[in-house]
Amino acid sequence: MATRKSAAPASENEQEPRRGRPRAAGRPYDILDTFARHVAARGYSDTNYSDIAADLGISKGTIVHYYATKDRLFAAMHDLYLRRCLSHARTIIEKLDDPAEQLAGVLISFVLYQDHDRDFTVAFQREMATLATHDSMADGRRLRADYLALVRDLMKAGARDGAFWSVDVDIHSLLIFGSSQWAWTWFEPEGRMSALDIGCELVKLVLGSLLVDRGRLAALTDPRGRAALVALECVTNSVGAPTPQ
Repeated sequence: MATRKSAAPASENEQEPRRGRPRAAGRPYDILDTFARHVAARGYSDTNYSDIAADLGISKGTIVHYYATKDRLFAAMHDLYLRRCLSHARTIIEKLDDPAEQLAGVLISFVLYQDHDRDFTVAFQREMATLATHDSMADGRRLRADYLALVRDLMKAGARDGAFWSVDVDIHSLLIFGSSQWAWTWFEPEGRMSALDIGCELVKLVLGSLLVDRGRLAALTDPRGRAALVALECVTNSVGAPTPQ
């Protein structure tokens, strides 16, 4: 089982960047980071500019200057998170050799975010339906479609190569995303299993039904295996992670 390291306590006046996340890129990122923390803890509707401003020691006008309305602030947080996830997923795919290994790495990353980018992950997952049809979420809808397409392309590639059984990719991919998107409701950062271990269990669940040759399953679900280590490296070191635009 993977071990966890406790984060060093932040000083009274400075908050340490959380694990697996790019270092703060100035005031706009500080606002997004604080907003994500409040949304993760309370939800979108109970998060307000006054609390964010008080936490950062700035005026509400500064937040309005950067993001104008609350729905645009949410959209900026949502889009930054998805751009980061897509960047990680593409890097994982580049570093691994075939669709089975690539899909395993991406699946493991889904769960690693519960530990290594927790505030953004919980904020994103608990509010997936928030502003779903709002104009400010147009880019976010495109990013979600890109993320889903990436997983579907891996599943199709594996079937073409003969590594995966032929399945209804549209339905299976939605089942995969549906199961991982609810992890925020039950994952415990200090629980009996680490995010890495649970990610490997997700691989066992998905690839156990997809692989034609189940002899590969043990290596693909090994927390010390190549797929797991590449996913862990990408997520924890924020390889290629974008900053706020």
